[in-house]
Amino acid sequence: MQYVSLSETDAMVSVVCLGTDYYGSRTPPTTAYQLLDQFADAGGTFIDTSNVYACWIPGYQGGESETTIGGWMAARQNRARIFVGTKLGFPYPGTAGGLRASEIERECERSLRRIKTDRIDLYYAHCDDRQTPLEEILEAFHRLVRAGKVRFIGASNWLTWRLAEARLISDSHNWVRHAAFEFRHTYLRPKPGADFAPQVVTTAQLLEYCRAYSVTLLAYSILLSGAYTRPDRSIPTEYFGPDSAARLAALHAVARETEASPNQVVIAWMRQSSPPILPIIGGSTREQLAENLNALALELSVEQMTRLNEAGS
Repeated sequence: MQYVSLSETDAMVSVVCLGTDYYGSRTPPTTAYQLLDQFADAGGTFIDTSNVYACWIPGYQGGESETTIGGWMAARQNRARIFVGTKLGFPYPGTAGGLRASEIERECERSLRRIKTDRIDLYYAHCDDRQTPLEEILEAFHRLVRAGKVRFIGASNWLTWRLAEARLISDSHNWVRHAAFEFRHTYLRPKPGADFAPQVVTTAQLLEYCRAYSVTLLAYSILLSGAYTRPDRSIPTEYFGPDSAARLAALHAVARETEASPNQVVIAWMRQSSPPILPIIGGSTREQLAENLNALALELSVEQMTRLNEAGS
């Protein structure tokens, strides 16, 4: 496992992050513990969760993923080496969501209890809240950092201009800045006009922002739920753009050349991109997770990266 610094902080995290949205729900705790052990045994330290995971599944209320992670860390006595990122902002039973100061403070306390910890390493605004002043949002996060309940803050599914405005406001008040962003991103490009609401996809503008300010960018939904490799999973229609055929052909060609799976090529391409993108990987089985972790051994050549980047251009 390799490690990188989180933006311009002294925190070092693994170069891949483990997504846990179904842990404690679709993925029962026993299986989740096995996958968490597998990730940690491979040197993984960065774990991604949210207060809403997975309230959309019938019979679940949200908080199941955080509770599972907290139970695992307590059982393994490994809290000191695990870097946990969690989020708030979307509604789930018991809260209407949003980013009012009172909501941020209350949800932080709930997440701390579920994770069985005294601090959240990275606390994201999971979505934007245009009804609440940015000053109120940013000051509330800053107070949590000052109180020692949160180490670093992040934002997910925001428009780039809002992130830039937030940075200016934080600097003007000497408040903590966002140390990480999390967005939907994969090798295929969305077709023009594709709508992923409430999720937000990366844009050229966002990538340039992260390059300019050295902000760590994490990507979710990177493998399109297995659609790159599984015949029973179709590429989402939102990615049927004018260049999708050319990019899929380039992806599969590089996979054949490197004797890797298309999934592994996507992960390697992401890590070698400019700016480097930290993939959130998953897997509901040990075999799937192993495939994703083994992508860390894949190094694409300059020529292969150029071909992948220019396909369909």
